Amino acid sequence: MTRISVVIPVFNEEQSLPQLHAELQETAAKHGFDLEIIWVDDGSQDGSWECLRTLIRRGGRSRGIRFRRNFGKAAALAAGTRSATAPVVCTLDADLQDDPAELPRLLTELDRGLDLVTGWKQQRQDPWHKVWPSRVFNFLVSRLTGVYLHDHNCGLKAARAEVFREIRLYGELHRFIPVLAAARGFRVGEVPVHHRPRKYGRSKYGAWRFVKGFLDLLTVKFLTGFGGRPQHLLGTIGLTAFFLGLLGMAYLTVIWVLRLWMPDAFDPLHQRPLLIYSAAALLLGAQMMSIGFLAELMTAYQSRDEDAYSIVEVFEGRSRTDD
Repeated sequence: MTRISVVIPVFNEEQSLPQLHAELQETAAKHGFDLEIIWVDDGSQDGSWECLRTLIRRGGRSRGIRFRRNFGKAAALAAGTRSATAPVVCTLDADLQDDPAELPRLLTELDRGLDLVTGWKQQRQDPWHKVWPSRVFNFLVSRLTGVYLHDHNCGLKAARAEVFREIRLYGELHRFIPVLAAARGFRVGEVPVHHRPRKYGRSKYGAWRFVKGFLDLLTVKFLTGFGGRPQHLLGTIGLTAFFLGLLGMAYLTVIWVLRLWMPDAFDPLHQRPLLIYSAAALLLGAQMMSIGFLAELMTAYQSRDEDAYSIVEVFEGRSRTDD
């Protein structure tokens, strides 16, 4: 039997939990899965936790984790995946829009060699004001990170357990799980999945999520591109600004010398905007390089307990003494 752990973040989803639990059990029985369900109550204010306790008592391998308050979806996924015991970890949302019947299709792609498979809500059952901004967001993520997917933030995912062991989720980085996994060298793909209209409750995300999503995208771009070498980015910006400032000051120095011989031919230096721009460029360059050095020190300190590489396999040959 295929052992899988399903991690489900829950936030005020009391009405949908019994149906979701029944659908998961039905899918597991139909396809012969050894199913472990991990519910993570992210500070729900309705009766979600009491409902989860009832479902867990009914039997089966399931576990409930309750947060003291709402910490966000990324924290819920981090706690749930850390608690998972199966070699394959799946995630889906608790609002019934993700169809548990699609899990076997994702697992099939893992068997074909992928390390993480995310769903693609090809026919998304959401209002237009959520669909179109999401498409723009996915386009930007693909172009800026080089991980070309149609739907980076689909809640329905399946991955080998080592993927979640190696990526760190915090803040709202759950939107970029495929990008973070690809940055570690894991093979990432997607499959179209059935998406259902919301049956209970309402969306937990407002318009502010677009601003936060763009800022998080910049963070992920920096982490995946320069997380281990921040000076390469900050230092490049600093050196460029410093060099432009030096050029401006050199030109003004020439003007100052020429004014000693021809005072009426050139304006005084304090009347030239280039003086302010050059001084600002020198200061900016020095600051960016200083920040880069501090970032390098912090990276070197933090990386003492974290490997800067990802090992996919270890092979050991027999030594002569083993014969």
